[in-house]
Amino acid sequence: MTIRFTKDHEWIKLEGDVATVGITDYAQHALGDVVFVEVPEAGKALSQGKDAAVVESVKAASEVYAPVDGTVTEGNAALADEPALVNTDPTGKGWFFKMTLSNPSQLDALMDEEAYKSYVEGL
Repeated sequence: MTIRFTKDHEWIKLEGDVATVGITDYAQHALGDVVFVEVPEAGKALSQGKDAAVVESVKAASEVYAPVDGTVTEGNAALADEPALVNTDPTGKGWFFKMTLSNPSQLDALMDEEAYKSYVEGL
């Protein structure tokens, strides 16, 4: 299992051929109480750094970007009824979508957990 992070505070966890994507604990704290999440449909092609999902909180609406190129295999349907899962379990049940990767080598350019922690401390 490989977990990587983006400077936009998305995480991506690769298990076998499937990658799960969500927002980090730092991002959900910055957003505040999440009230709405729009996840992409299965089959949608995503490009690294481009819009993939939407998250709205009591403070703001924000885009969630694709950390790598790939195709969505599943959106987290549970978030439609329970968007607060993003606040209570951002790196678990609060995941946004699963995808297959078009170019797995793109993961190499993303931060590992230690690098991400250092990045957040510098903000």
